[in-house]
Amino acid sequence: MRIKYICSNCGFESLKWLGKCPSCGEWNSFTEELVETKSRKQIRKNEITIASLNGDFSNSGEVRIKTNISEFDRVLGGGIMSGSVILIGGDPGIGKSTLVLQAAFTCDKKVLYITGEESLSQISLRAKRLKINSEKIFILTETNLDDIIEVINREKPELVIIDSIQTVYKSDFDNAPGTITQIRECTAYLMQIAKKENCPIIVVGHITKEGIIAGPKVLEHIVDTVIQFEGDKNHAYRILRAHKNRYGGTNEIGIFEMLEDGLKEVLNPSQIFLSNNARDISGAVVTTSIEGTRPVLLEVQALVTPSNFGNPQRVATGFDYRRLSILLAVLERRANIRLSASNVFLNMAGGIRIDEPAVDLAVCCAIASSVYDKPVNKNYVLVGEIGLGGELRSVSQIEKRIQEAEKLGFNKIFIPNLNQKSEFKNNSIEIVNFDYLKNVLDYLFKS
Repeated sequence: MRIKYICSNCGFESLKWLGKCPSCGEWNSFTEELVETKSRKQIRKNEITIASLNGDFSNSGEVRIKTNISEFDRVLGGGIMSGSVILIGGDPGIGKSTLVLQAAFTCDKKVLYITGEESLSQISLRAKRLKINSEKIFILTETNLDDIIEVINREKPELVIIDSIQTVYKSDFDNAPGTITQIRECTAYLMQIAKKENCPIIVVGHITKEGIIAGPKVLEHIVDTVIQFEGDKNHAYRILRAHKNRYGGTNEIGIFEMLEDGLKEVLNPSQIFLSNNARDISGAVVTTSIEGTRPVLLEVQALVTPSNFGNPQRVATGFDYRRLSILLAVLERRANIRLSASNVFLNMAGGIRIDEPAVDLAVCCAIASSVYDKPVNKNYVLVGEIGLGGELRSVSQIEKRIQEAEKLGFNKIFIPNLNQKSEFKNNSIEIVNFDYLKNVLDYLFKS
């Protein structure tokens, strides 16, 4: 046994306490941990095996387990991969336990639900509220990892859920549950069990005040999939997003609505993001974004006000701040809209975060609309990436964007001229093409 100091942000280890982590640069992130590696070496000693690549590694079980919650399966890449470890993080009260309990019920498999935070009666009350009654879900209130592994080996479940990893501890280590060493080592043991028994394990984790999953970054490298459950607990909508996925993409999102009887899937997210798009208000523009394979229409809101101080404010919610700075420079240089003495506030309505450049045109037009105090027609959709020269660059999957706008009843969509194709002429929605940002602004506000 020895003492080490471990960075709670990145997992960097040091023999002495440091004020600043030399790896990630964080201040006051080192915590004292008791480290014991002897037991790990003893366990691994007799488990070293090799196999030929020509061997048959197939198993009789299913490759993926469908939870039958389409939004959850979409984010996972088609379902829960056998033998994988999935880490789900989110704010307290956001609905993590509700989500995994509903998934345990709808997957119709033998599930071992291990809880270290709630009693059997509390789990029973939640199940009644969610109208869950299944003989295939077994509850274990235990935090000792050795006992948990013993039950897994005895019961042979098809899916294991641990809520949460911060409460689990291994008796070989003297550290308290929830410390970096316990979280990391317990997760590593669970990964070994998942691969050996070909049994998927869902691990629920807490997040820090910065919004990242508690524990060192190495924890995210251990597991196969890292999923973030986002949203404001004071509002009904929740967004499920994959930050890492070895068996699928990380660009898909799942959207849920929190109701009294649990989480309900939102199959048409465009409707919720445009729920307040009924009035002509300056600074509001509709655009479409591709989230994975699904087009989503949303409203971009901008507010420009005079600055009474030397340095004007630039605030962006749901949008990259650095990208906003570039677009403001393009507006000022290429469209002659002076913004250097104005506060600019930008918001992606509905709480969603957009990273793709296809919303650049909508952002610029929303800012210009607020400057001119002239609303953009609520039946217009604007799509396009903007270059530093003020030119409109082509965007991907334009057909899906046009079809989504047409399906929701919009009558005109603005796209870059480089995306124009002959097959668009049969669409009922009118398609307008432009080459430069200034031409779009003149059409909207000076025609």
